[in-house]
Amino acid sequence: MRLVSNKEAKLNKILIYSVMKNSGTFGCLFLALILCALVAAKFCFYVVDEREQFLVTRFGEVQGEPVTTAGLHFKTPLDKPHSFPKQILEWDGRATEMPTKDKTYIKVDTYARWRIVDVVTYFQKLRTENSAISRLDDILDSETRNSIAKNNLIEVIRSTKDRKPAVDGDIAEADITGKIGTLPPIRRGRTELEKEIFQTSKEKLKEFGIELLDIRFKRINYNEKVRRRIYEQMISERQQIAERFRSEGAGEAAKILGSMEKDLAEIESAAYKASETIKGEADAKATEIYAEAYGRTDEAAEFYEFVRTMDLYEQMMSGDSTVVLSTDSDMFKYLKSVKPEAPAAAKPKPAAPAKRPAAARSNAELAR
Repeated sequence: MRLVSNKEAKLNKILIYSVMKNSGTFGCLFLALILCALVAAKFCFYVVDEREQFLVTRFGEVQGEPVTTAGLHFKTPLDKPHSFPKQILEWDGRATEMPTKDKTYIKVDTYARWRIVDVVTYFQKLRTENSAISRLDDILDSETRNSIAKNNLIEVIRSTKDRKPAVDGDIAEADITGKIGTLPPIRRGRTELEKEIFQTSKEKLKEFGIELLDIRFKRINYNEKVRRRIYEQMISERQQIAERFRSEGAGEAAKILGSMEKDLAEIESAAYKASETIKGEADAKATEIYAEAYGRTDEAAEFYEFVRTMDLYEQMMSGDSTVVLSTDSDMFKYLKSVKPEAPAAAKPKPAAPAKRPAAARSNAELAR
């Protein structure tokens, strides 16, 4: 422990040197006294800072009460002062994976604030701050794990009991499951769990001279497998909503298409009726014109009947049609009047030359 600053030590050296140079033997004695005083101050006094508290031990045994007042304090050369922090200290826990009551694995990260209130007990059971941090790790992690294991996940992540989430109306209407816009009720909540951990841990830390001031959840994360499962559930819910929208759209499209087909059928029916009426009127007009044209003389009427019958023959006998007609039918009278053509006369064959007797042929050949 430093009792004097570097600047004061330099001044003391200068003073001692000047005294020795000017005073001789008296200066040497004065120097020896100063050295003894410095040694005595080093072994018999110690300085207490405002942020510290000290505990004096002699051969490992605690001597007196802890010293919490700032300033210069006396001790014997056999005593050993131990310094301990008096201010509020922080504890930052490790992110630990633990299961909830509904078997959901989550990573919980916590932090706490603490201070030393009983220095004697703290020194006897822990001695150092590293030992205290280790003890805090054991107790706070254990209590956190116990509290998480006794409650469902919803109790850990929520703190407001009557919370009503804001949900879009269209999405809520399209939700088939009915889960969107509703939250399961909670009995305790996150704040109550923090208070429970705080109370149980505080009682256990009193045995070590430590006062626990506060403990909170810093972060709660899902396990990787749980996170993927939750994402898949969210995707499934959104797909159901999208399917609901698509089915409604398909229904509206079918309704519009049916209305369009109905209107188209009505339009086509009206158009067909109008066209058939026009065709009928045109045929009646044409028949009237034909009748007027071909009905003036008997020859014209007979010619008209003949032309119409020939057109009918062409339509009936086109392709591979087979027509069965009675001989008494009016349509058969023109076929009966058709006479078959006479076969052409065969041309006479030229006469073959007469054969001569063999004897005469031989005489002629001999003559040649």
